[in-house]
Amino acid sequence: MATEFTGTGDPARSMALLWRTPPGADSRPGPKTTLDVDRIVAAAVALADADGLSALSMRRVAAELGVAAMTLYTHVPGKGELLDLMLDAVLGELHPDERLLTAGPWRARLEALARANWDFFLRHPWALHVSTGRPPLGPGLMRKYELELRAVDGLGLPEVQMDLLVTLVNGFVRGTVGGVHEKAAAERVTGISEDQWWAATEPYVAQVFDAERFPTAARVGPVAGEELGAYDPRRSFEFGLARLLDGIGVLVDTGPAGLSAGGTPT
Repeated sequence: MATEFTGTGDPARSMALLWRTPPGADSRPGPKTTLDVDRIVAAAVALADADGLSALSMRRVAAELGVAAMTLYTHVPGKGELLDLMLDAVLGELHPDERLLTAGPWRARLEALARANWDFFLRHPWALHVSTGRPPLGPGLMRKYELELRAVDGLGLPEVQMDLLVTLVNGFVRGTVGGVHEKAAAERVTGISEDQWWAATEPYVAQVFDAERFPTAARVGPVAGEELGAYDPRRSFEFGLARLLDGIGVLVDTGPAGLSAGGTPT
């Protein structure tokens, strides 16, 4: 699936719409319509959830709403601004229980952060294909950023390191959760399951794991394959998250405040 980019629309229009302050929105003459930005965004998100970003267009969203495409443009100027609104809207779903990120030991807070983002990308797989080099600076994104910074607040770390830690955990989640959708896509495109694919390659295992050419792979691969079976993104996530938090613990332990792994002063 091709990558879409936020920030491709008119920045001023996007910002006004994100914060629901479009100039002159309430002063248009004529009868008022029941269609509004929130309904348009909700329909666009539902469409992307069901059919992916490739199905997203102003015309398709209009059809889902039962209105003419031009009607949408009186509320949202184009697809670029719509994508900004969509992403900010779904980001606003994250962390409904704010206490999970603001109370308790730092490790539990970061684990909650990671798991919430993992679940988010499972609900909205299209968000994995949205590049936020120019992030939509709306209330949904800013609330997410605020709460996730609080998860590492009070550890005695400099502000830059707080930001980098949040970015690190989010990047890890984004990288691992992609495996879930890749597995599903591979089965959908090829028409065979992963087990069927591995069974078809079985006659070539001895050649693939040639102990003379690939001694380390030949030693590790069969053992890992027997224990782990097919690639499991969830298992990779669990293992990687634990190791990532272990590493962050080293930073916390050696940080300026000399904190313990539990996030309390030593």
